[in-house]
Amino acid sequence: MKEKVTKVIDSIRPYLQADGGDVELVEVTKDGIVKVRLTGACGGCPMSTYTLKMGIENKLKAEIPEIISVEQVA
Repeated sequence: MKEKVTKVIDSIRPYLQADGGDVELVEVTKDGIVKVRLTGACGGCPMSTYTLKMGIENKLKAEIPEIISVEQVA
């Protein structure tokens, strides 16, 4: 499943990079939790929670139904 997640994240990455940010995949757990680290401008942005849930999580869930949620780690 990690390969599928990486592929979806790679498709999202250009949009984040356009605003000076990025996303790093940290872990995909056996129970469908994806852990990511937002970096660059995304790391300190007040809208990062929105980006994480409405952008990254929604896209991952749409592409990979086994994904339960996406969590941000430090």
